[in-house]
Amino acid sequence: MRAKLNAILLAIMILLTSASPPNRVEAKTADVTSLASTMGKKVICIDAGHQSKGNNSKEPVAPGSKTVKPKVSSGTQGIATGKTEYKLTLEVALKLEQALQKDYKVVMIRRTNNVDISNSERAIRCNQAGADMTLRLHADGSVNREIQGMSFLYPSTDIPSTKKIASQSLEITKVLSKSVLKETQAASRGLIPRSDLTGFNWSTVPVVLIEMGFMTNRKEDMKLSEDAYQDKIVQGIKKGLDSYYKVAAKN
Repeated sequence: MRAKLNAILLAIMILLTSASPPNRVEAKTADVTSLASTMGKKVICIDAGHQSKGNNSKEPVAPGSKTVKPKVSSGTQGIATGKTEYKLTLEVALKLEQALQKDYKVVMIRRTNNVDISNSERAIRCNQAGADMTLRLHADGSVNREIQGMSFLYPSTDIPSTKKIASQSLEITKVLSKSVLKETQAASRGLIPRSDLTGFNWSTVPVVLIEMGFMTNRKEDMKLSEDAYQDKIVQGIKKGLDSYYKVAAKN
């Protein structure tokens, strides 16, 4: 009787043991698949410049600096379209997110206009997200309505907080500017180092700011609101990032 009972117990144990591993294996396989889908993707933090309301409260322009600036300005506005800069930058940022999300992990600083995020906070959020680089989208304005063209800004080596990221930021800027200008055929106002931008000085990751054009130039303002032209900007950025990280992977 005891032998028969032991045999039954042994059979039950075998059945339980053989039934449980597949479930554990499936769970592990799912976890690995999930991890594999994100592993190797560069993290791009997109900061659509400005917001619906500026914030003139002051913040330090750099960590430990006694110099202060408004937390975030209201930006410029289209002379022909009447569109505000913060609306334009978000339009392009959302398109860029869509274009990048297959090949990159994208972190968006904002997806709406009704936010209140200072320039230092924007940089810090990108830092905390583990970004490989931050891309800041802006548009220009001038009292001279004849001025047009794109500018590509990067951190200066003059600020202690950006010395470590200035060189790589410049390398990325070179590749991105070449690609974006090729796609858009826009006039270039050059690659410009800046030491006075809070969004640069609080960043611990490489960062580039693209001034997409002058909203105070009637022709360029209208062009910046065209879907086709925005698509060219986005495509230029995507191709530039692909090119930069492809070369970087080989080195």
